[in-house]
Amino acid sequence: MSITSILISLLAFLLLFPILNNANLTLTEAPTPQPQPSTTNPPTNGTTEGSLRPQECGERCRTRCSMTAYKKPCMFFCLKCCAKCLCVPAGTYGNKQTCPCYNNWKTKRGGPKCP
Repeated sequence: MSITSILISLLAFLLLFPILNNANLTLTEAPTPQPQPSTTNPPTNGTTEGSLRPQECGERCRTRCSMTAYKKPCMFFCLKCCAKCLCVPAGTYGNKQTCPCYNNWKTKRGGPKCP
């Protein structure tokens, strides 16, 4: 390498060094995400849409259909609704407002599909 190429390289380095140094000053590390405080809402335990896993539907539907005289059709439609909505309203009757998918699914005649 000749002296002129060394001098050109040194001059280029000296001219670019302040630019590179300032670029490092503008880069900041992203703040570490902080854990969110727990909300005061009680756990939904499968009563809101999408809060159940498919394997939990059987137990929830057995509870939902426990008081009816028509257990077989109740279980059939409850399991079908749970598989689609991944929720089953609490209790044996009513409370469908907690799971809009379960509440709004209708038969061809317009009646409720889910028990």
